[in-house]
Amino acid sequence: MELASARRIVVKVGSALVVDPATAAPRADWLDSVAADLAALRAGGAEVVLVSSGAIALARRALGLTQPRLRLEEKQAAAAVGQIRLAGAWQAAFSHHGQTAAQLLLTLEDSEDRRRYLNARATLSTLLGLGCIPVINENDTVATAEIRFGDNDRLAARVAEMVQADALVLLSDIDGLYTADPRRDPAARHLPVIERVTDEIMAMGGEPPPGYSSGGMRTKLIAARIANGAGCAMAIAIGTKPHPLQALLDGARCTWFLPAPEGRTARKRWIAGSLAPLGTLVVDEGAARALRHGSSLLPAGVRGVSGSFERGDPLSVRDATGQEIARGLSAYDSEAAARIAGRRSEEIEAILGWRGRDELIHRDDLVVL
Repeated sequence: MELASARRIVVKVGSALVVDPATAAPRADWLDSVAADLAALRAGGAEVVLVSSGAIALARRALGLTQPRLRLEEKQAAAAVGQIRLAGAWQAAFSHHGQTAAQLLLTLEDSEDRRRYLNARATLSTLLGLGCIPVINENDTVATAEIRFGDNDRLAARVAEMVQADALVLLSDIDGLYTADPRRDPAARHLPVIERVTDEIMAMGGEPPPGYSSGGMRTKLIAARIANGAGCAMAIAIGTKPHPLQALLDGARCTWFLPAPEGRTARKRWIAGSLAPLGTLVVDEGAARALRHGSSLLPAGVRGVSGSFERGDPLSVRDATGQEIARGLSAYDSEAAARIAGRRSEEIEAILGWRGRDELIHRDDLVVL
């Protein structure tokens, strides 16, 4: 796997890289170098998403929260202050390179609840289409049972899954996976490629390091399982020096975790066989032909809507003879779908009073049978 061949890339950076431990301020020069690398990837035709930790770390000293462990409400308060600083730091860095940054704060529920997942994915897709670089962090200010998703390694993997990324890069203080902790065992061997994250590989993960970081190698291995299972390659690479992504492009040592061969089709199989349709769309011959050629289902091609369903629910798509030709997840509820059926996409806003997606079922959510 080479980063240069990826067309959609998610990059994750941790607090220990973002925040200067001596001053508790953003490492502005380092952030600028990462922004330059991401701008170069965009100039090469790739779409990029950044997952950045650092909000709580940036606010602790300013709020006098310097004790080793913080209470939940203290973490939430620090996150509220730090998110502004973190977003401002990245905005400044990207503006130096002519890039527009956008901030998204996600929670665990945003990746688990289907409708919220679809909302988040649609927002990310739109931002990427508009040429923005989304900067994502967990919405720690509203966390209740746990302040973090688990860690931003796993959040980044979920984001990579959400946007169907080709590559996920976890920038770290180590250049990949070793057979043991190289800081403790001089005989530890670097592993350049992992074809599958087995239990034996998982056993190589250790405890999180001290300091700002909440992750560690084990959480990175869990992230690899998530990303690889979604058909996304993942790299653990050194991030402590300036221009870490350019270094990776130039051949810097890292560990690549290869995507599962069936990863990209697993979700399609789930849509096709594991979900009971809650509604039916009848389409005309032109729409049926377009679906077989890989197109999304537009409202104009729909001749009938039946069933009661919500946005994100599974639907059966049938041709005029009643034969089921596809299944997919609806971008509209049944009432809205019935109102826009047979109409052009540019009419949707006038009909509904709000602008949704152009497609009734997007091709990423569609399986032709």
